[in-house]
Amino acid sequence: MARRFGQGLLVTGFSLFMLHTACSLILPGFQVQAELLHSGISLEHIAGGLARPTGLFHAGDGSGRLFVVEQRGIIRILKNGVLEKKPFLDIRRRVTAGGEKGLLGLAFHPNFRKNQRFFVNYTASRSRLHTVISEFSVGKLPDRADPARERILMTIPQPFSNHNGGEIAFGPDGYLYIGMGDGGAGNDPQGNGQNLKTRLGKMLRIGVDPGKDGKAYTIPTDNPFARSRTVAPEIWATGLRNPWRFSFDSLTGDLLAGDVGQSAREEINLIRKGGNYGWNIMEGMLCTPGVNPRCDQRGLERPLFDYPRSEGVVVIGGRVYRGRALPKLIGAYLYGDFGSGRIWMLRYKGDRVTEHKLLLETDRRISAFGEDEEHELYIVDYSGEILKIIAR
Repeated sequence: MARRFGQGLLVTGFSLFMLHTACSLILPGFQVQAELLHSGISLEHIAGGLARPTGLFHAGDGSGRLFVVEQRGIIRILKNGVLEKKPFLDIRRRVTAGGEKGLLGLAFHPNFRKNQRFFVNYTASRSRLHTVISEFSVGKLPDRADPARERILMTIPQPFSNHNGGEIAFGPDGYLYIGMGDGGAGNDPQGNGQNLKTRLGKMLRIGVDPGKDGKAYTIPTDNPFARSRTVAPEIWATGLRNPWRFSFDSLTGDLLAGDVGQSAREEINLIRKGGNYGWNIMEGMLCTPGVNPRCDQRGLERPLFDYPRSEGVVVIGGRVYRGRALPKLIGAYLYGDFGSGRIWMLRYKGDRVTEHKLLLETDRRISAFGEDEEHELYIVDYSGEILKIIAR
């Protein structure tokens, strides 16, 4: 049975410990009960009993199924409100999980209905820690993928255990976008965010079919550095710290990413071709202490919006709402924070935010926002639940 989290619950006092490795997905030391603000929305329990879920996706095939990613290396199907007992995909033996590592992303091919292909992002450590972007396909049964049919597209070495990014998504152009963190540790010690020779600290863009040069993927000819011999040609945008969650507006095609901050600011970026989003020169709107003392911002894109650590500690990029159940929120970008459990909305025009509002205070450890085929939105609670955003 679905249950709703009601109105009038008070926020209790809490102590918030600094998350030095931002987006480590470890519960901060606080307790907050759900508080429903005057936003006209609430959260409805859809499913529970999950093991550290990190994402929820649909296949776009008309089946109505939802696919839940568990960090340990399992993808489960939510069908008609019920979690299937047998996993859609189980690759736990290949995945190195824990902290910020694990099975972190899932993207279904735009033509999944016909070709049954999908793609995942996970961390592995067969020789050393690295990110793996690979393709799987569905087997003989529609609710079972074949773990033996893996085609690895790309591996990216990870120098540290954190800031692995995780999201992958197909854009309206049919290319696969990959969010990569700066490689970890504090303050980007290797300078990966501003180093165009590495794929770390970047938004990448590739074609998923094998290339004529023997590579497992292709470089789109309109990538900003597609013809460069000195720059990683997969790069679409640079200067990112840890773009844990990003998404495309299904109507406009805009790419919005939540980039997790270090110790001062959390930011939302409107990602554009060739843009430099500042890390590690900038953290949000601020010049990074000890890195950019002259505050030189030339050539850098400012975030669409940022907020201080008093509001939250790990931004969770959300989605632009294009459903029907919440007419007042159509066209608004909903996002949240893992540390504070808050959910906000914003609207923007060009590079300017025209409206920003706190929608809900919750006790949820929000790890992702999900969307179904009707464009209704869901919250993934890292504690093990899926909740739907509904009208109050």
